[in-house]
Amino acid sequence: EALPTYLPRAVIYQTKFSGLLQGDLGRSTIYNDPVHEMILARMPVAVYFGLLTALITYAVCLPLGVLKALKHRTFIDTASSVLIFLGYSIPGFALGAILLVHLGARMNLFPLFGLTSPDFDQLGNWDKLKDLAHHTVLPLICYIVGAFAMLTMLTKNNLMDNLAADYVRTAVAKGVGFRRAVFGHAFRNSMIPIATSLGSLVEIFIGGSMLIESVFDIQGFGLLQYQSVLERDVPVIMGTLTIAAFLMLVGHVLSDFIVAMVDPRIKFE
Repeated sequence: EALPTYLPRAVIYQTKFSGLLQGDLGRSTIYNDPVHEMILARMPVAVYFGLLTALITYAVCLPLGVLKALKHRTFIDTASSVLIFLGYSIPGFALGAILLVHLGARMNLFPLFGLTSPDFDQLGNWDKLKDLAHHTVLPLICYIVGAFAMLTMLTKNNLMDNLAADYVRTAVAKGVGFRRAVFGHAFRNSMIPIATSLGSLVEIFIGGSMLIESVFDIQGFGLLQYQSVLERDVPVIMGTLTIAAFLMLVGHVLSDFIVAMVDPRIKFE
């Protein structure tokens, strides 16, 4: 409801934005739906891809970074670096378009749009799981490729710096096995900068989801942001930006907690 223009600007701002502190993000000017309900309806998709992206990225990049550090300047290190940076140089939405054209339209191996098939509700539980996995493959590839290079190289460089440190050489000289020196001493200290990258991973996920979901027509948080900008739906734009800022803040807070768990020198009091 429009407020009278003769009211003081402070009163207008107070009326419009006081509900934000109570979780009231207003109503969409296009659909007249509560903004928080529109966002909550899209958040399961964001959480689904966010968790998968984080799990796969850390599960692959940490061992790969350790392997590259131990095999520095070998064929494995060089070949993996070329593949990683080749994938990093291609934007996620451009990679999505390429995958859709070749693996979707031409080879008909994957669906072209959506997260589920039109007859998803009529399928059995096992068929629903397969259908969801089938639709997830291509978007998930686009999500994880961008984060691979940063986390892998961060792991490699930090581990190499710690392996060259005096405390590791001293431990080996005292008879500690090389494997224990690597994983019991150097790798743990290398995890400190890696833990702080969790906040950056959240930022990459939020920034990339807008374009990736638009390419694959996935009804998620990013597509809601994109559509609200095109439709100039200001309450939805402000609501999605508020949630995105809150998620990035949560990511950085989690990074601080993880650093405190990894680094014994840091304690919360």
